[in-house]
Amino acid sequence: MKEQNKNLNIGVFFGSRSPEHDVSIITGQLIISELKKLGYNVVPVYLNKDGEWFADERLGSLKFFTNPQKDVELKEMKPCKLELAAKGRMVFKKEGMFSQEVVIDIAFPAFHGTNGEDGTIQGLFELMSIPYVGCDVLSSALAMDKAATKMMYRSEGIPTAKFMHFSFHEWEKGKSAVLAEIDKLIWPIFVKPARLGSSIGITKVKNRDELENACEIALHYDDKVIVEESVENMSDITCAVLGNDDPVASLVQEAVFSGDHFNYEDKYLENGGAQLGNAQSSLVIPADLSAEKTKEVQDMAVAIFKLCGCSGIARIDFLYNKETQAVYANEINTMPGTLYHHLWKKSGIEIGELLEKLIAFAQEKQEIKNKITLTFQSDLLKFANSVKLKIDKE
Repeated sequence: MKEQNKNLNIGVFFGSRSPEHDVSIITGQLIISELKKLGYNVVPVYLNKDGEWFADERLGSLKFFTNPQKDVELKEMKPCKLELAAKGRMVFKKEGMFSQEVVIDIAFPAFHGTNGEDGTIQGLFELMSIPYVGCDVLSSALAMDKAATKMMYRSEGIPTAKFMHFSFHEWEKGKSAVLAEIDKLIWPIFVKPARLGSSIGITKVKNRDELENACEIALHYDDKVIVEESVENMSDITCAVLGNDDPVASLVQEAVFSGDHFNYEDKYLENGGAQLGNAQSSLVIPADLSAEKTKEVQDMAVAIFKLCGCSGIARIDFLYNKETQAVYANEINTMPGTLYHHLWKKSGIEIGELLEKLIAFAQEKQEIKNKITLTFQSDLLKFANSVKLKIDKE
């Protein structure tokens, strides 16, 4: 740990208004626990489902969130207000008789899905000029939108399953036209919310009778839906990437599941959850691939990481056709659940070292930003009155 980091307050942000709210809590608690072991000053920052901010030491324990009385205790804490005048740090003010300030020097977002992983919180960090862990506004927003991501793949010649997408407005205006476009794809197909993770709202559709209901389910979670052809004889493989300008790839992981796809239950509930690193029988690390195919996946993961402008950490998912041995790029996760620490551990990086690297990458990124000139001396306003008079006359 760098000596100058010991006195810095690291805010771990989790929760938020997202269907992945509970997954975010688990990731946040892991990060808080491990940062404390490293000796950091940690500030748990929880954004509840109503969009209220809470910053309190008591929120740094998973027991708080598993307590049936948590909502009552949360109300007693009272929400915080963000001081927008701060620069280079974030200041939360606690309401009450004795006003308190909570200062954050480095932000560590642990949000998943909308209102956090999609560039929204990153934009707030940028406005506050505070170092933050992970991808920036553009890469976060791009990676969150599966349709935009796949369009980028297609434009760059990166193999991906054939797809189409539509909006809620298009569905309401002309459902039959949308269904006709979907019919051009080869069955079976997957219907997904375009900007959601954790396999929530995803349906594998095998015939036309199931299609309309699957679209309605996806539209329940997002106003944009992506529909893509299924890769049959499929293996779900993953490669994580770490770094800023010189990113490195992890080992490749293969997920073992019994259904049509690696679903929410497989990831988080069955035998303790594969995505949480508990259900080791559901994961094969390294994946059962040849050395050449493994390198192909790792090289593609790093290329996608760079193409999206990612920084810090990300996870890229692929679909592998075991019969043809073709690899198709699927989704990018800019804040992998529990940082995918189990995969990095297998790759030779323990979670403590992983967190240290991520904090260093965040500071490195901010140091570069601080060197950029954001102001420009202009004489334009000297002529404002004459310009205004001319406009008024016209």
